[in-house]
Amino acid sequence: MSGFVLNRHGRMVFPSNIVPELDFSTLSSLAQLDRVIRRDFETKAPSGTDILEKCELGRYDSRYALLRDLALNLFWANRFAITMYDKRPTRWRDVPRTRSDVFLPVLTPWVDADAKVAAVQTAYGDLPAQWDAEVEDRIFEVLFDVFGSRKHQATTLPAVKPTVAQFLQMPGALTFRLPDYDPDFPVYEPEDILDVAEDVPELEALHRWARVLHNQYPWDRSTVELAEAGSLSDDDVVVVFAPRDKHVREFLRRVGREESSPQAAAARETRPPARPFTSIDVRRHFTVMPRLEALAAVHGDQVCTNDDLIRNSAYNWSPMGADEIRDKTGIEARRYSSLPLEDLALQAAEAALTKAGREPEEVGAVLVCTCTSSRLIPSVATYVCGQLGIGQTHAAYDIVAACAGMSYGLAEATRLLQEVERPILVICVEKFSDKIGNVRPSRMIFGDGAAAMVVGVAPEGEAPDLVHLQTYASGPANEVNSIIWPNPVFDNNITVFGPHVKALAGRYLGQMIEELQALPDPDGVAGSLLETVDLIVPHQANKTMVVQLAERAGLSAEQLYFNIEQVGNASAASIPLAIHDAVRDGVISSPLRIFAPGFGAGAVAGYAVMRVDPAVVAVSAPAAPAAPAEGQAPEALEQAPASEGVRDAFA
Repeated sequence: MSGFVLNRHGRMVFPSNIVPELDFSTLSSLAQLDRVIRRDFETKAPSGTDILEKCELGRYDSRYALLRDLALNLFWANRFAITMYDKRPTRWRDVPRTRSDVFLPVLTPWVDADAKVAAVQTAYGDLPAQWDAEVEDRIFEVLFDVFGSRKHQATTLPAVKPTVAQFLQMPGALTFRLPDYDPDFPVYEPEDILDVAEDVPELEALHRWARVLHNQYPWDRSTVELAEAGSLSDDDVVVVFAPRDKHVREFLRRVGREESSPQAAAARETRPPARPFTSIDVRRHFTVMPRLEALAAVHGDQVCTNDDLIRNSAYNWSPMGADEIRDKTGIEARRYSSLPLEDLALQAAEAALTKAGREPEEVGAVLVCTCTSSRLIPSVATYVCGQLGIGQTHAAYDIVAACAGMSYGLAEATRLLQEVERPILVICVEKFSDKIGNVRPSRMIFGDGAAAMVVGVAPEGEAPDLVHLQTYASGPANEVNSIIWPNPVFDNNITVFGPHVKALAGRYLGQMIEELQALPDPDGVAGSLLETVDLIVPHQANKTMVVQLAERAGLSAEQLYFNIEQVGNASAASIPLAIHDAVRDGVISSPLRIFAPGFGAGAVAGYAVMRVDPAVVAVSAPAAPAAPAEGQAPEALEQAPASEGVRDAFA
């Protein structure tokens, strides 16, 4: 499923947030499925009894709150049908009796159904509209038609349905009976769902939910009954369930045979290193000095605002507004790319080589720092070599160091420089937009983008642009596994465990500051290396979190540069993208010494203390989106300058 599409109104839509789809190829047991289902559907879903109680006690304060609960309840009622099976209305005479892949759902009558339906209808009429009464009425009409026609209890539905033969052996078992079926019963086409457009983002999301739920019952719902097999006539229509794809079919086979999967080994207790790892003093450790010849950036071509996230709220998201996302993360928008990751990398590489005045045959090595490539053979680095026409190079490989990618890449480039004494091309590239699915924390934070740097040989006698380099990895297992992709428990989408990320970031940032305070000024002027730093460009993880951690480590917010407000977190690419934007915004207008700390997935971290001359940065305007959002002027999509007040702080 595409990470995002633009509908006919020019609005960004995330299909995976609307239509519940699970990757059953990654599920090995009913217990594992149960964990996924409860995470996606049950945790936020009220039962019919809960809704009845809230209606009777007057606990709903608006129509929207009631509508949202109705939708969540209906998603819960369809948790297995919508993710595992295709529903096929079939004449009873035509239903196969012995097939192993044709199932009949066993249903329990909904307790107090009439009271629950009546309570909802009365409460809705008494409640005030929250935003737009006309739109909320339209949504209610769709949702209530489904909710009010429900006949069965939702809590007792099993994932694995009985075959028809098994159903016939179950005395008293009930299933759907339709006296007739119209195959042309109106349903919403996929485009009808994607093209929903409402002025209020929350209502736009809810309207899409309602249309998806309507499609789960494509028949005249007012005539549906629950019936035993013995009461079915040949012309009655029942709803048979069929596995929606081969992965569901194979999953059902696995659980039917009770196949078990091996358990992961328990992690050992974490122990500190035998002695600390000292940072690399480039002038002292190496003979060939690195020079930053060029830096080029490629931003995503599509703007995804916080309003876009709310318009695409998934059924398993807690309520949150656009302003709350900004307050929690410091992000107002993130950039997504319509291009594949490899093309982003290639564009950045070509721009950096052009800025450096280098030809492909001069390149000594190509390093690609990324954690979101789905390409293993060939690596992205070797793919880029081929696309650039590099006949041969000393080395080309990918580095998976996530948010510490730039520091790992620059450290590795400096080491390779000693061997080849030729320019090293370092590319930092990420594409998260198609790896997030309906996971809200990831969707709030991550963006796409690429940056490339050419690290060449400094002229004889000149100081290096890379002054000190440091890399780290590992820690407690919960920090190592604090960001996971692919994650089977979250349908193979990238997931972030915030408290563990904050713990590792705080641990590393404090350690880095202590190291820089203890290191001498390489020029022998200031008291410490930290005192020589003109600007701090941290990994753009989460502005709110990074500022808190930096202040805890003794830094002030005014010392930090952020572009995360309009770019989001692009992991390995985040620091070089921020350096580019600092030059573009005039924050870096003359050569500066910057401290660039990175930290993230895998409990990896690292930093570079480096000199950045704005003259080597290929400044580019943000990529223009393909089409402006409906009702939004094109200029509103241009990227705003990052970090208010930072220009004055570092002028």
